[in-house]
Amino acid sequence: MAIREAVSADGTTIVYRVTGPEGARPLVLLHGWAGNLRNWGRAADLLAEHFRVIALDLRGHGYSDAPETGYDDPKNWAADIAAVLAAEAITSGAILLGWSYGGIVLSDYLTAYGTDAVAGVVYTGSQANIGRGVEGAGTGPGMSKAIPDVFDESAGKAIRGFGAFGNANTGPGRDKGVDAQRLFGGSIATLPRVRKALFYRTTDNTETLRGLNVPVLVLHGTADPVVPIENGRFIAETVPDVRTSYWEGSQHGLFIEDPERFVSEITSFASHLG
Repeated sequence: MAIREAVSADGTTIVYRVTGPEGARPLVLLHGWAGNLRNWGRAADLLAEHFRVIALDLRGHGYSDAPETGYDDPKNWAADIAAVLAAEAITSGAILLGWSYGGIVLSDYLTAYGTDAVAGVVYTGSQANIGRGVEGAGTGPGMSKAIPDVFDESAGKAIRGFGAFGNANTGPGRDKGVDAQRLFGGSIATLPRVRKALFYRTTDNTETLRGLNVPVLVLHGTADPVVPIENGRFIAETVPDVRTSYWEGSQHGLFIEDPERFVSEITSFASHLG
């Protein structure tokens, strides 16, 4: 395992972790809003048995820099991904995997840089667009219930806000407590101003989806209360080459709910890529 850094176009330092065999296909993991590269838990370890896994701390999250402004500019998010790919000398064959807000970020990258370095794309509990009135960018009831408390600088209000997610990120089960606390802790550790800033932008990547020339896998829980399954279906209905897996009754963090199934579906998808 190696912890590395890349410097984005605007000078923001992006921290990322690399695991898995040096010569394996690159798999870039992009976490969600108020998350970090540790979100993936056991699934990351299992994926590293098959891929060269590159897990990022998105700007403003984890150990990456948290600039005061720029979160509303999709070109910044795109440049962050491009910087990491360049730092790892990845010019082809990569899979980009976005969870939740990470799907918006990977879509920003595809809009700005295209698919030369990319062999396939995975959206899990995710969306490609953001903003009021933008198709495929609806907000689930769990997210609506958490806002605005999750933006507050008051620790008590923020904790109550994140508590509104309930089991959304882990699924039901008493054995998920450690995972739940890791995710919860990362969310609280994300600066309140960053949590808020991520929602104050409008970005429509629909035309990019329509023109994608690489295969796409959409994984989504039918009971996702944070990112509605309609957002996943929108991606599936828009891209030319798609494979879907809708998990009946599952919620937002499929890689936590069932890591083995999650990894199996990713490796199966990858086996059909060029």
